[in-house]
Amino acid sequence: MRLSSDSLSRRERQLMDIVFAKGQASVAEVIAALPDPPSYSAVRALLRILEEKGHLTHREEGKQYIYFPTQERPVAAQSALKRVVQTFFGGSVERAVTALLNEDETQLSDEELARLAELIEQAKRKDHA
Repeated sequence: MRLSSDSLSRRERQLMDIVFAKGQASVAEVIAALPDPPSYSAVRALLRILEEKGHLTHREEGKQYIYFPTQERPVAAQSALKRVVQTFFGGSVERAVTALLNEDETQLSDEELARLAELIEQAKRKDHA
């Protein structure tokens, strides 16, 4: 099942990011991770909405619900990355990669550079096939 995060509000995406980062989270843990959090009941309602949309599920631990994503992290990461490339780089993968490589903190090992070069060669072969 592929869920679109395009239908999520900014706050819903924020909650999903927290749950993904933690792997699972209670309402209290989500609130603690939010800058300028809304009320407990508002966060709980948003998590319930995300559950209704199929993005989260939960299990009960005592009196609290522990929420976790319904998608595997790599699937969600791919969707989020596509959204970032579209939103901030006009859909240009080249511009996104250039921005990452131009960061002062970006340091790639020889192995990482070789792997990237191989991925670029694979993409070239795929485009010319």
